[in-house]
Amino acid sequence: MSVVKAADFLWGRLRSPDLDRAEEFLTDFGFARVARTADKLFMRGTDPVHHIHVTERGPSKFVGFGYAVASEDDLKRAAKAPGASGIETLDEPGGGKRVRLTDPNGYQIELVHGLEKVAKLPVRENVINWGEAKLRRAGVLCRLPRGPSQVKRIGHGVLMSTEIGKTLAWYRETLGLLQSDDVYAGDKANVIGSFNRLDRGDDYVDHHVFFCIAGPKTGLNHLSFEVRDIDDVMLGHEHMKSKGKYKHVWGIGRHVLGSQIYDYWEDPWGRVHEHWTDTDVLNARAPANQVSAEDGLVSQWGQPVPQPFIGHAIP
Repeated sequence: MSVVKAADFLWGRLRSPDLDRAEEFLTDFGFARVARTADKLFMRGTDPVHHIHVTERGPSKFVGFGYAVASEDDLKRAAKAPGASGIETLDEPGGGKRVRLTDPNGYQIELVHGLEKVAKLPVRENVINWGEAKLRRAGVLCRLPRGPSQVKRIGHGVLMSTEIGKTLAWYRETLGLLQSDDVYAGDKANVIGSFNRLDRGDDYVDHHVFFCIAGPKTGLNHLSFEVRDIDDVMLGHEHMKSKGKYKHVWGIGRHVLGSQIYDYWEDPWGRVHEHWTDTDVLNARAPANQVSAEDGLVSQWGQPVPQPFIGHAIP
C-alpha cells in the first residue's frame, strides 16, 4: 500500500537566472503566461489547469515535480511520511495546499490539493482526412496558421539517477505509481530504465508519467508536454527552428514504449522540453512488462536517439 496515489502530474519546477529569457523560450515553445511575480514565472497550457511549469529566479537548477492528490485526507497521510513538510498553504498564484517530500535523489516532490482551475484556452482546430475517412473535411480547405505549438498539458518527467532501484521503489511506494515497462540490458535483472504510470484504477492514463534512467549522474533528463496532434508538433518544430537560437535535441519521430510522436528542444540553460502527441493509454489492469533496451529504446520511425541525449542530466 502506497502512502498516497498521485491523481495527476501538475508541473515541473525549475530555477533560471533570467525570467525574461525563460518566458521567451517557454512562449516560443507554446505555453501561455498565467502569472509572474518578482521572482517566479507560472506558465499554463490550454487545459483548465492553473499552471504546469514553474520557474523560480536563481542559478540554473531542477527543483522537482508537483503532483495532484485527490483530497485533503491524502495530504494528511502524506504529512506523516518520513521527512514530510507538514501541510502548507501555497503562497503562490493558483493557491491550494501542499505537502513537500524529498525523493532519494534530493529533489522536491510537491503533493498538491486545491489548485485553482482556470478557463480553457481556445485551440487551433483542424480536421484530418485519411484512408477510409476521406470526407471528414469535405469541402473545407486545410490552412494552418504558422506559430508556436499549443501546449495542452504536462505529460511526464524524466530523471537520470545513480540509484535507480531506490528511486523506483520510492515513487511506487510513495505515489502509488505502476510499472508499465522496465527496460533491461543483458540480464533482465539489470534494469536501466523504467516507465511508470498513475494508478487511477479502471480509468485509462498515459503510458507513463515518470521515466527513470540509470546513469552515472543525477538530474533532469527532460520535461514532456502534450500538444493537440502531429500538425501541432510540426508547426512547433518549424517555429522553434525559425527563431534560430534554440538547440534541437531529437526528433521528429515515434517512440516504441509509449508510442508518442516526439520532438525535443533545449531551453537556454540546457533543460530539455519535449512536444509529443498520440500516447498509448493503460489502466491499472495492464500487466507490468520487461523489454530489452534493443527493442524498447528505439524509434518506430525517425532518427535513432542521439548519444549525448542518452546521458543528458541537468541537476
